[in-house]
Formats: sequence, C-alpha cells, structure tokens
Amino acid sequence: MLAAIADGRSHLTGYAPGADCASTLACLEGLGVEITRGATIAIRGLGLGGLRAPTAPLDAGNSGTSMRLLSGLLAAHSFQSIIGGDASLSKRPMRRVIEPLTRMGASIDARDGRPPLTISGGALHGITHEPEVPSAQVKSAVLLAGLHAVGRTTVVEPSPTRDHTERALDAFGVRVVTDGFLVSVEGGQRLRAIDAAVPGDISSAVFWLVLAAGTPGSDLFIDGVGLNPSRARVLDILRRSGADIEVQPAPSVEGSSNGEPIGTIHVRYGAPRAFDITPDEVPGVIDEIPGLAALAAMRAGGRMTVHGAAELRVKESDRITMLARGFGGIGIAVEEHPDGFTIHGGPPAGGEADAAGDHRLAMAFAIAGSRARGPVRITGADAVAVSYPGFFDELERIARA
Repeated sequence: MLAAIADGRSHLTGYAPGADCASTLACLEGLGVEITRGATIAIRGLGLGGLRAPTAPLDAGNSGTSMRLLSGLLAAHSFQSIIGGDASLSKRPMRRVIEPLTRMGASIDARDGRPPLTISGGALHGITHEPEVPSAQVKSAVLLAGLHAVGRTTVVEPSPTRDHTERALDAFGVRVVTDGFLVSVEGGQRLRAIDAAVPGDISSAVFWLVLAAGTPGSDLFIDGVGLNPSRARVLDILRRSGADIEVQPAPSVEGSSNGEPIGTIHVRYGAPRAFDITPDEVPGVIDEIPGLAALAAMRAGGRMTVHGAAELRVKESDRITMLARGFGGIGIAVEEHPDGFTIHGGPPAGGEADAAGDHRLAMAFAIAGSRARGPVRITGADAVAVSYPGFFDELERIARA
C-alpha cells in the first residue's frame, strides 16, 4: 500500500502468496496502480493522493487488514468508493476505523458498522485518536489517512501494538514521531519508492514453532523469520510453556529489511509446563493465540489460560467459541470465558474439528492433530489458502523429515 502511494517503482521480494495478500494487490489495481507479479512484485507508485476512482466495488476478500488500511487511504481521495469482502469479512465490525476517519473529514456509510463500506473521501485534517481497544490495524489506517491530512495526526494507544507500519513508513522516507504509546505523522510527506525483502511472517512460523515444541525429540530451524521486537512476546510465551528456543539474528548487513530485523529461530522440544497469556500480552500475540492453544492441546500437562482476548470473537470467526468446539471435537477439554479460554492438556484422542472457514483455526487443529491418538478430520481446512496455501504440503514434508 505504501508503494502504491510512493513516487517511483518499488520492488518487493518474499511477498506472501496467500489470498489476503492477493486481495490487497487486486484492490490497488482497481485504484489504478500498475503491478507486475512474479518472484518480485513491482509496484509503480501514483504518489501521495494519486489513487484513481475505481470503476467497480473493491473486493478485500477475507482480509480485515486490507479493508481497514485501504479505508485510511480511500478516506483521503476525493472520489467515492465501495469496499466489501466475503461473507466472513462482511460480519466484522468496522466502527473503530469508521469513527476516526469520519472525524478527520471523510464520509463513510455502512449498515450497522459492517462491510461493505461506502467511502466518500476528500480533504482531511489531522486529529489525535485514542482508541479504547489496542489495534495495529486501526492505528495504521489513521496514520495512512494522516499522511494526506493537513497538520499532524496522532494515535495514542492504550497499550503497545505491532509497529510494522511505523517501520515501513520510515523505510519509505516518512518521518514518524514515537513517544511511549504515542505515534504521530505530519501530513503532506512524500514517499520514495524502495526495494525490499519481506521477512517471513512469525504468525505463520508459530505453527512450526509449536509443532517442534510439542513433539518429543524435535529439532527445527526456521530461517528468514521477521524478528520485530513488537512480535517477540510469542517467543517469551513459548519459553514459558517449556519450549527450548534460541534466536539467531542474521548478520547486521543482511539482518534487516528496511527496518525489520530478520534471522533464524531454533526450536526444540522441552518438558511441558502450564502457561498463561495475560491481558497486557494479548495485543502483541493476538494472531498467534490459536497456535499457542494447539501447543497446550498437544501435551499432557500443557494447560493454558488466556484472558483479555475478547477481540478473538470478531476475527474471521468467533475464535473463542469455535476454538473450544473444535478442540472439544478431538477430545480436548476447553473452558470458554467471555474474554478467553482455558485448555486442559492433551494429547487429542482424535475426532472431527470444524475450522469454521478460519485459516488460523484450521492450522491449529492440524498441528494439534499431529499428536492425536486417532485420526483427526478437519472440515473447512481449505481456509489455509487465506494466509498459507502451502501449509499442508509443508506439514507433510516436516513430518517425513
């Protein structure tokens, strides 16, 4: 998205092949951006405020990130656009992004605060936004709108969230001011095109970390993983669970990609310990919670409790309810809480789990099922294509190693 509003042509390697990322590219093309696909993605930027009016509604597919961040860009352009998605995305709440963008000067219509969104953009002014619920997506949407606004736009978070957007803005030449929980940008800053390698996503890598951590005798290296400090808590939680984890940052010359540190994670099986995820940790590991739940389900003595994670109820599925039902279907005892759950250790007996069309649940049930005493059937497992279309092939390869 930043490349699309930069001056010049950017080249990105390591761009993920999942459906969510493909939806982003398709939406940008619908806004007049020239994109060349291949091993390297080439994007010819249209400059700040240069996106063009779409001739048809934009389709974000299953991607809440695409919808929320694109809304920040669309709010700043003086044309009307409609952005929608699939049946799952159409149920997800968008008021948290609608409210600040409307305060900045955009007009956004949405039935009951849910997609599709009809956005009439225009001249924006900077605001100070203090979201009640920490969200990197909302923060990013407001900052993207703020690039086009008159004056300074500031987001004051209730607790820290992932800072990929701030690092990417800096890489594209934007001055970003951070001070504790506060992040600001001045409007009108031009972005310069870049060439960059996209680090491996730790939210996808966590399933392999969990597979190794929960399999006796395992010893696994995962190369090229993004080691952004705002994502490091998942490694701390895995260590608390008993996993043996070492991080090997790549040499400094090649150990970062435009501000994003990368390296290798070495994980080995460790004696299982009960572990909790506290409310203050949740914003930093919200996408990794299903994978961590799989670890608890794999091992005797692997009890896990999470609180402060009500946000899971408005993801691709109600991840609290559907996670509890799915693990229950393969013989794992789960207590559901309003803002989380408690899993009592496994291993699974076997049975059937419904992924509810949720890619992260499908992967979590598959990883836990690798330790089951009997066969595990996962319905809706094709949802992995949203973020990791090669997941089952990689699982089979690792299992044979």
